[in-house]
Amino acid sequence: MTSIALGRMLYGGSGFRRKLLYTSRTLTSGVIYTMINSIMVQTQTRIKCTGNRVNIHSCNLYSSYLERPHLVYLIHRCNSTCEKTSTQILSKLFPQTSIELNDDESRDRRKREEEDELKEMESAWRRMKIGFGVCGIGGIVFIFWAIYFFGKTALDEHGNEVKDEYSTLPLVQQHVARTFKSLNHFQRFIQEPSSQKLLPDPLQAPYVQPSYTLVLEVKDLLIHPDWTYQTGWRFKKRPGVDVFLRECSKYFEIVVYTAEQGMMVFPLLDALDPSGYIMYRLVRDSTHFVNGHHVKNLDNLNRDLKRVVVLDWDKNSTKMHPGNTFSIPRWSGNDDDTTLFDLISFLSVLGSSEVDDVREVLQYYNQFEEPITKFRENQQKLCEQMQADEIEKLSKPKPMVKNWSRGFMR
Repeated sequence: MTSIALGRMLYGGSGFRRKLLYTSRTLTSGVIYTMINSIMVQTQTRIKCTGNRVNIHSCNLYSSYLERPHLVYLIHRCNSTCEKTSTQILSKLFPQTSIELNDDESRDRRKREEEDELKEMESAWRRMKIGFGVCGIGGIVFIFWAIYFFGKTALDEHGNEVKDEYSTLPLVQQHVARTFKSLNHFQRFIQEPSSQKLLPDPLQAPYVQPSYTLVLEVKDLLIHPDWTYQTGWRFKKRPGVDVFLRECSKYFEIVVYTAEQGMMVFPLLDALDPSGYIMYRLVRDSTHFVNGHHVKNLDNLNRDLKRVVVLDWDKNSTKMHPGNTFSIPRWSGNDDDTTLFDLISFLSVLGSSEVDDVREVLQYYNQFEEPITKFRENQQKLCEQMQADEIEKLSKPKPMVKNWSRGFMR
């Protein structure tokens, strides 16, 4: 094989690449066992090529005969004019063995890249400082505007200044004090209920005002929200909710008091209670925001707390009045739930017994882990006691004289 053929094979483009890939895969897999009968041929020839041909000044040729009919040619190139091109080809084939040229051009390129990166970092830092400066100046301007706007003296309908408790202070202190007063008012507006009297006054005769008030949570007590990708939000009615509302309305003034938004609650209650057993609806703006929780403040209900019963599963929402709370388990959407049916019996007995202070009864049952179960046991004992009294009463013989006298007097 001549040196021209070698040059075409090794530097001829796609043919060389296929041979080189085949050889590298074969050698690295350990399949070919080579027996080298080395013949060193050193040629000093110049090959002029066009297109895919290259110029080779000198090369050392090493040939090996393998067990299979393949030849591996290892060429050590010396003073080649195509060294840069071949190195780039090998770097593309084997990135892990790429060799970066250490010449003036590469050093200049790295230097320019470092300078460009440094300029970009300086430009980013400059933009960041400008942004911080603009935000700081805007914040200072806003503070001065807020002190001026919220701290100025109020005017009456004729445009005259209205004196207040800060009118005797210096001008700057007046504006600052009035600004803090406005901020405190805004904070109270967020934390406190929208009104100090959430319910209207009790009904007077000839209207009928129920003796007791029943405060209900709607989420996970009357309905359970459920969300899926296919259907979105859906709300499931708790088993027995219709019977519960109908029976409790005989003894209680039913009020829904929840921390949910009104735009969600009102349509749900319209669909849940078409008969109108629920008399009043109180939503998030009626709660008291304390330590990250929306608390139901019963002091603003405008009702006697001795006759208010709260049904809820979240103790944080009723922590201001735990004595009025009857805690029940949170409903997770199961269809075999019977809690509302048990509550009908409990509330019917409580409402018909005309208890003066319901907090005493609630305090007794709240000391148990499962108050509904304890009430059911007490009801069973009461029924057994009543049956025993009835049997004992029927077993006693009636006196004959009493019966004769009653019949004689008729």
